[in-house]
Amino acid sequence: MPNRLTNKVALITGAGSGIGLETSLLFAHEGARVVCADVNQDAGTAVVKRINEELKSEVAVFVKVDVSRESDVKEAVRVAEERFGKLHIVFNNAGIMHPSDDNAETTDEKVWDLTMNINVKGVWFGCKHAIPAIRRAGGGSVINTASFVAVRGAATPQLAYTTSKGAVLAMTRELAVIHARENIRFNALCPGPIRTPLLMNFLNTEEKKQRRLVHVPVGRFGEAIEQAYAALFLASDESTFITGTDFLVDGGLSAAYVTPEGSTTTHSVHGNYSGV
Repeated sequence: MPNRLTNKVALITGAGSGIGLETSLLFAHEGARVVCADVNQDAGTAVVKRINEELKSEVAVFVKVDVSRESDVKEAVRVAEERFGKLHIVFNNAGIMHPSDDNAETTDEKVWDLTMNINVKGVWFGCKHAIPAIRRAGGGSVINTASFVAVRGAATPQLAYTTSKGAVLAMTRELAVIHARENIRFNALCPGPIRTPLLMNFLNTEEKKQRRLVHVPVGRFGEAIEQAYAALFLASDESTFITGTDFLVDGGLSAAYVTPEGSTTTHSVHGNYSGV
């Protein structure tokens, strides 16, 4: 049986760690040639070195990219087409969760703007420059990383992050409709709480970690590789009739949410959920 991404070319942002790292490795092992983009040059080059050594072939390249800079994103797309001939898959995965992100009254404007520039504008730039490239390739898949909180909200404050991921969902849906007849699919991957450096640095005490875990029906944090397999499905030709979805990979969190009678606040069956 052929690999699931044979003859495909993929661009992955945030490739140096977490979900991006695992997805880069998985896509390469499934036959894709991969452009690994990250703002951290050491992390990004390490991923590329690992891929090329494991596969004994130059199937991955690194591009240093700050996704909030359009010129960087545009250059990454150019490198993909120049190095590998085409571009079929873009995974707009890079994002931040700022430790000072809080509620509407206390979140600093600088934190808000930084979050929006990376989490929203960065995804827009990725889509903007992916569309013509994927069109030239005859079609393909764009996957945008959103979050469970974009669908259900977070019970404890992280307003900039939650708002940014809601914007990613809205953007993804509209682009899916606009470009459906061009064979360009757009889907939003919505993780629950995942054991990645991004979240573990945010949940920097055991108490905070347990506060999250109590709301996860499967009883554990997800792993980055589990999100990577979801991205693989959305990237592959197995999902060619799927576009415009909020693809929830959340350990049952969304299923566990109920709205008690007379309440306008969303709760987990276990209590308030504190966000992704």
